[in-house]
Amino acid sequence: MAAEGQSIAKVDDFVIFIPYGAPGDVVDIKIDRKKKRYAEGHIERMIEPSTLRVDPRCVHFGTCGGCRWQHLPYDYQLECKQRQVADALQRIGKIELPAISPILGSEKIWEYRNKMEYTFSNKKWLTFDQLRSGEEFPDRDAAGFHIPGAFDKVLDIEECHLQDHLGDRIRLFIKGWGKEHGATFYDLREQHGLLRTLMVRIASTGQVMVVMAFGEDDGEKIASLMNAIKDTFPEITSLHYVVNTKCNDSFADLDITLFSGTPYIEEQMGDLKFRIAPKSFYQTNSLQAKRLYDVVKDFAGLSGSELVYDLYTGTGTIANYLARDASHVIGIEYVEDAIRDAWINSEANGISNTEFYAGDMKDVLTDDFIKAHGAPQVMVVDPPRAGMHEDVVGVILRARPEKIVYVSCNPATQARDLELLDGEYKVVAVQPVDMFPHTHHVENVVKLIRRDLL
Repeated sequence: MAAEGQSIAKVDDFVIFIPYGAPGDVVDIKIDRKKKRYAEGHIERMIEPSTLRVDPRCVHFGTCGGCRWQHLPYDYQLECKQRQVADALQRIGKIELPAISPILGSEKIWEYRNKMEYTFSNKKWLTFDQLRSGEEFPDRDAAGFHIPGAFDKVLDIEECHLQDHLGDRIRLFIKGWGKEHGATFYDLREQHGLLRTLMVRIASTGQVMVVMAFGEDDGEKIASLMNAIKDTFPEITSLHYVVNTKCNDSFADLDITLFSGTPYIEEQMGDLKFRIAPKSFYQTNSLQAKRLYDVVKDFAGLSGSELVYDLYTGTGTIANYLARDASHVIGIEYVEDAIRDAWINSEANGISNTEFYAGDMKDVLTDDFIKAHGAPQVMVVDPPRAGMHEDVVGVILRARPEKIVYVSCNPATQARDLELLDGEYKVVAVQPVDMFPHTHHVENVVKLIRRDLL
């Protein structure tokens, strides 16, 4: 198995990357792209399947692209993710490492996601089997997921096992309503159509949020559909819509209208509650998020007297989770709406020793900021997949916190950043955490101690 959910075959010294393979498969491979030192292909014919293989649960496996490891037993998926972390830290970071702790697997491996996003399209993706059948498919409307590498093609989804099936029921209802009432499905190339995207959030508390995005401002049809959703699904506690006529699906910069219910839903983590608004970020595996943050709290080792900086704080989940064990916590995040949620979450939980700042990390976290707010004893960093900007790493090194707890969703960029920190800091603990069963994604938490304190 390789990174990004691929598997590897070797012919002499030539490497071929294949999706949906398993070690031990004997297959015929058709080459799709050939480079000087490697090729990419797909399995054309299965001669002898690997003994590792299990039957995928999903009918869309192999086409959807979302859960590329459903054909592997979960225990083996965890082995692969453990190796992925070790390989990235050793090969890219090239630093001295302690023994890597065994990965923490997810208790739920199905229906674990609290958030799913779907796309409506008038250009339904036709599978190879459908194309080979010679059958005509005049109805090309779809509600599902983008096909990898094809921005304007959407796979029509019958069911998805990553979220409670309420999400399926809501999506299929909206699709059926659209067909019955003549609503246009969005054309991703021409940028028009009424039904555009759907977000469904189902919290661990049982509260449900739906945000429907429309590509056209047709007030009558929008009101009709929103009322139909409200009447059909009383389980929805927070129902919103947004009109998005931009060239991209993001609604972070748009006004969202609350149609019915509360403006937010709540997630429970330990004895804390977090308010989640339509634009809020929250870890998509609610139960596993607590295990992840427990690792962060353990690695931080707070005594109650520390000033803590939480970089890339999002809605302040880590900052608030640590606040009761710290003297003061400062959170910094790029998204202003997330920072507003962070303040609200502190207030809702009776936490008064936090403060939050919005802006680009490299612009906010400066030497002057450290001078004004105090040098932290502990820094928690949880950057996006691209990792930290070099300027941010420079400020951290000059601030000289005693400990750094680095949470990453991309061990490769984490390894790169650890190499930059290695002169002043030593990695003393590594804990992988699986947040996304059946995918190649893995979270990794690293604890660093300033070398002059060892």
